[in-house]
Order: sequence, then C-alpha cells, then structure tokens
Amino acid sequence: MKDNEANRFSARAVRYARVGANVGGVAARIAGARLLGAQGANASNAAALTQALGTLKGPMMKVAQMMATIPDLLPPEYAEELQNLQSAAPPMGAAFVKRRMQAELGPAWRGRFSTFESHPSAAASLGQVHRAVGVDGEALACKLQYPDMKSAVEVDLRQLDVLFAVHRRMDPVIDTREIAKEIAERVREELDYGREAKHAALYHGILSGLGDIRVPRVRPDLSTDRLLTMDWLEGEKLLDFKESSEASRNRIASAMFKAWWTPFSQFGVIHGDPHLGNYTVFRDQGGAGAEAAGINLLDYGCIRIFKPNFVGGVTDLYEGLLHGDFARTFHAYESWGFHGLTKELAEILNIWARFIYGPLLDDRVRTIADGIAPGQYGRKEAFRVHQALKRSGPVRVPREFVFMDRAAIGLGGAFLHLDARLNFYRLFNETIGTYSEEALRERQGKALAAAGLDPAR
Repeated sequence: MKDNEANRFSARAVRYARVGANVGGVAARIAGARLLGAQGANASNAAALTQALGTLKGPMMKVAQMMATIPDLLPPEYAEELQNLQSAAPPMGAAFVKRRMQAELGPAWRGRFSTFESHPSAAASLGQVHRAVGVDGEALACKLQYPDMKSAVEVDLRQLDVLFAVHRRMDPVIDTREIAKEIAERVREELDYGREAKHAALYHGILSGLGDIRVPRVRPDLSTDRLLTMDWLEGEKLLDFKESSEASRNRIASAMFKAWWTPFSQFGVIHGDPHLGNYTVFRDQGGAGAEAAGINLLDYGCIRIFKPNFVGGVTDLYEGLLHGDFARTFHAYESWGFHGLTKELAEILNIWARFIYGPLLDDRVRTIADGIAPGQYGRKEAFRVHQALKRSGPVRVPREFVFMDRAAIGLGGAFLHLDARLNFYRLFNETIGTYSEEALRERQGKALAAAGLDPAR
C-alpha cells in the first residue's frame, strides 16, 4: 500500500467539510420536521438526503446503498430514494484513469495490455471497471479504485453515526449500534483489493465444480491494493431475461440460489451484496437466441465469513419453524447473539423468520413470494415486526445477522424480478445437506487456507 494515500490529513479535512455540510444539513432538516410534527415530510427529506449523498462519491454513498437494502432499518420513503444511488456515480475521465493506472502499475503500464479502454464499462461508489485485453489475448476486467478512498472511509464512518442517530430519534425500535459496526467493517474490507482477490479465489475453489456458475480468476501480475484485474466474463444483464422462457428464468434463479447457499451451508461464507449488477447471465453455445445456461458472479468486495455455529443456528431455525419447535428457534437466536431475549421477542422475530424461510418450508413449485410485487417484498412483514417491537422492543440486532438478512432479501427480490418458479424446499435441502459443525469447520479451514485467508480470523 502507498502511504501517501492511506490517510492524508488534507484529504480528511476536505472530506469532513463536504460530508459534514451535506449530511448535517439534511439531518437538521429531518430533526426539525420531526420536532414540528410536519406531515408528509419523509418523502421530501428522503429526496434531499439522496441528492446530498449523490455528490459524495465513496463510502458514504456505499453506506447509504447498504442501509437502503437492510429491511426495516429506514422508513420506506428513505429506502426507496436511497436505492436510486446504486447507479448514480458518474465515471471519472481518461486523465484520471491514466494517473491512477500509472500509480498502480508504473509508467509503462500500457505495455502490459494489448488494449485498454479508458472509458469505464461500469462506475460505482468506490471505483470503476475498465475493459482490457492482456498481452496474452485474454479479455480482462480492471477494477480501479478512486483516489483518497482510505481517507474518505475514516471520515465517512464517523459521520455514519449521524445517520444512525437520526434514525434512532425518529423511530427507536431497532438498536442500530451493532449494525453500524458491521457496515463499517465491511466497507473497510471493500477497499482492500488484495483481500477481495482472495475472496474471489475462495469462491472459485468452492463453486468451480458447478457448471452453471462462473467465477472470474484474478490476475495477480496486474493487480495491486487498489487495482484488481480479473477475467472478463461475457454475459448479459440479469433483468434482460425477465421476458425469457420460464425454463431460462428458472435456470438463472437456480444458479443464483446455489451460488449463495452452497458457500454458506458448506463453508460458512456469504456474498453479502444483493445488487443485481453483480450478476450477469451467459447463454448456451447457440448464440443470442439460445437459452440461459447460468450466471457469472462478478464482485467479491462484500464477503462475510461466519463461525460454524452461526450456520448451525440457521439450520436450527429452519428445523424449528418446519416442525413447530419454538425452543429450537429460541436457541437459534441465542446462538446468533440476540442477548436478553424473551419469549415475546423471539415470537416477534419468528414473524420475520417465517417470511424469509417461507418458500424453503413449502414443498411445492412456486414463486418466492406468490402475488407480491418486487417493490413490496417483505414490506408487510417488516411493518408487523416494527409495530410489535414498538410495544416490546427495542431489540439490538447482532452484527452477524445484518448481511445475512440483507443478502436473503436481495436474493428474493431477484427471484421476484425473474418470476422464477421452483421447488425451493427441495433446492434448499439438496444444497444444505446434513449440518455438522466439525465437518464444516474442517472444510472452511481448508478452503480459507487455499485462498490465502487466515482460518483463525
């Protein structure tokens, strides 16, 4: 890592001023509306917050995206507005790209590629992706991080408390302190492209035997802490297949299901970012008119590795709900870290659990949520939980639970978009197999070590 970008005082000072002004002004506006009891203020305040965050490329924008996909963390108006930030980052120009690539690979960097497209194929909150061809003729994707992101992270994560404090004052039924800690740790990890390279290697090892899921290989010779070069996997946008045949849509959904549940159930690892842009679809060899054959899994910045007993909690909760065994569901929540749990709180949590697990408990071919539009997925259940917690809460959500819940909702939303019809009960039971903490610990340790990750972490 180059120290001159690690945590520069000047970069921090500028960032404090920009973030403080943007977020602080909107926070004051929200607090004022709350104090005065203004009706209908949520929508306009949410739009103002989205506009403010849209100018802050970097972790604060990333945090807003994460918050928007965590169920019941924000009022609906805020969640809907903040989700618009997913594609709002403008790309950086050719001069920027040249400077950044030279900083990462040296003055002769262009000679290390046969071709390199200066205009990015995708731009997001922390960096942008460029298409290239290696001197060996291989198609490549170069993920290039924006400058001063490490400084921006530390500034923005301090300001994150402002956003969560506003939320707690508005509606304090969810204790967000552990959520804030979890988001902070994941955002820091997303800036570590060396770690992301190891995550990609981990997933390549786990999923390489599945023909309907492709994971790009990393090119270490063309990668640094802030440049990640991987195979370019040809594919089409997932939502372009909404009108495809049912067989194609089901094949895509089945591959997505396995790509998420196999790493978790067998190795205690999840892909925590449900953004649809992290998947593309490849077809059978017949060309443009051919059926969908599977998915490309593209981004490995937000990966969560769990202790084996957390996976056991998921199995306990599933079996408890399946067989009406309340004691087993109670034990699952305790093993996840829900402290001070009462019977009443566990029953409230079960409202949400029955929603998440519902399709996995139902041994029939069905959609993930029969008759529910994508924008309403989970809204009714979240409202019921919210109202119940007003009477008996608040509840502190354990850190480990945050991205598990977020990813499950994102996956379900993708299935709704595809209108996939599968037997999720059978798919789940085939994927998860028989849980053994000892066996999972052994598999996880070997997989992490093979990817260069610390099994003891």
